[in-house]
Amino acid sequence: MTACAIEPPSTGAGNGGTECAITADGAYAARLALDGDSWFPERWTLDGPEPYAVPLPGERPEEPGTGVQPMGDGRVLIHRPADGRHAFSLLYPTGPGTGELSLGAVECPGPGGRLTLLPPAPGGGRAYALAVGPRSSVVWLVAGAAFGPERLAEVPGRCSGGVWLDRGGRLLALDRELDGRTKTVVVDLERAGEVSPLLQIADGSDDRLLLADPDSGLLLISSDAPCPGVERLGWGVLGSTLPVRFPECLRLPDCAVTPFAIQPGQVLTPEHCAVALRMDGAFGTWVGTWRPAERRVRHLAAPEGWLAGAGLWTEDGVLRLPYATEATPCGVADLTAPRTGSPGQAGATVEPRLPATESSLPPREPEPPAPLVTRPVPLQQAPLGRLVTK
Repeated sequence: MTACAIEPPSTGAGNGGTECAITADGAYAARLALDGDSWFPERWTLDGPEPYAVPLPGERPEEPGTGVQPMGDGRVLIHRPADGRHAFSLLYPTGPGTGELSLGAVECPGPGGRLTLLPPAPGGGRAYALAVGPRSSVVWLVAGAAFGPERLAEVPGRCSGGVWLDRGGRLLALDRELDGRTKTVVVDLERAGEVSPLLQIADGSDDRLLLADPDSGLLLISSDAPCPGVERLGWGVLGSTLPVRFPECLRLPDCAVTPFAIQPGQVLTPEHCAVALRMDGAFGTWVGTWRPAERRVRHLAAPEGWLAGAGLWTEDGVLRLPYATEATPCGVADLTAPRTGSPGQAGATVEPRLPATESSLPPREPEPPAPLVTRPVPLQQAPLGRLVTK
């Protein structure tokens, strides 16, 4: 048996149409869809009585590596990379056709350089990208600026990830690789890109922030601090004096675990937030749900055609998963995460399609004492604590 792999959550769409980006408020989604051999952007409306898709094809097919991201007003940002130049436009439906508003381009030449869209920002009025060079990374505002893409901040080191810590779109957490170690830092976009440390569990560990919930302060973390060289999935609370905890129930053998959504609205009760996990293993791909207070992972069948890794929670604990099949090209399945003592079952719209049952998956393991690792700095004393609800 090998240890479980921990994957960062997807930050956008554009990988062969299998990825899907959703606005922070859950109103819209966007992805690349396939028509024969041709890729085209597609916008999904999710906040109405029934979800529906609007195709946004251009004059010619898109490349498989094209990135798309929904905006809060229903338009779709498209990112077209070509030979070190990254062009951005906003797409919108115009009757039978597709309108396109060019936003400009960002040059990202040089060996080893790359530029990717960051996760949809709160509010939906702006979109950001991260350009990574050999020695530093630059945060760009690519939609919502007055005169084309705007350079906001430069961070020493090579950065990845991207997690929003507040509802205002001010505090952006990035995983920075510097001097051979990866630690999470925060970029304050309203203070000229000021950079401060967020996650430093041990001096010699690699620590990454995977997800954060601004309401409760719950953080999902990947670190090899408990066991050097082996990544573990853990959780902490922004501003808490308690150390990061690494539950045994999240150690699943021969399984890649990808957290992709946290239940919002659980102010002051982070341990009761439901967390959605994408599970990839011998049984295929399915959905896991977990709450820090429960000390167990519940396994649910994913809907057929799930756009794997995409989904969002409602405040009352319903997990909404977008899916596309030949019969239903635009659908959303609702799963309810059971609490301790209630029977585990999927929503009525989902037909289980995995050969495994919950009992045949790895059993619940007892919770060990909290590991003796250094408390995260400055999770327990951060200047960010006053800006994010504890």
